[in-house]
Amino acid sequence: MLTYNTHLSKLVLPEYGRNIQQMVDHCMTIEDRQERTRCAYAIIKAMSILFPQSKNEDASEIKFWDHLNIMSGFALDIDWPFEVVQREQITPKPEPLDYDMSGVKRRTYGGNVERMISIVSQMEPSPDRDQLVVMLANQMKKNLLLLNPDDEPDERVYKDFYEMSEGRIRIDAHSTPLYDYAIVAPVNGKKKKKK
Repeated sequence: MLTYNTHLSKLVLPEYGRNIQQMVDHCMTIEDRQERTRCAYAIIKAMSILFPQSKNEDASEIKFWDHLNIMSGFALDIDWPFEVVQREQITPKPEPLDYDMSGVKRRTYGGNVERMISIVSQMEPSPDRDQLVVMLANQMKKNLLLLNPDDEPDERVYKDFYEMSEGRIRIDAHSTPLYDYAIVAPVNGKKKKKK
């Protein structure tokens, strides 16, 4: 049976490939410290061959030694030529931010649109307010079309705007038509098969 990369362990630094990772794994199994150090130098040479553009950088060799230490899980016991990075020095991935969505009534439009409608609904009637209402209604239509391109959202936007403004602003469908948007489907990157 063939061994696929999907069945193997995840690479720590995938830019070096599985062969370099296997070399590091083999290096860790060598019992003699001097032989292990010689093997590490050979791995560094192979890493520099993979990235020849790094030879021009001042800190490239230190970077390769740091990467070797990371790929070994910080467990490679050799005579390091440089002070290498340790596990404590690497910053962990930050925790995801918690967004307070409790106050958002209609997530389809988002909290910013709701706040803007609240502000606009408290303004005195004027041409500026009418222009803001049209802009917000068109933004709401775009948000709806992104979720469901086959929908006809105009009536829903008029109804939702009225409810979100707490009945202060009613948009007339005949005097204020919304723009017609052509939602472009995202490119999925797959090529069509030739027949």
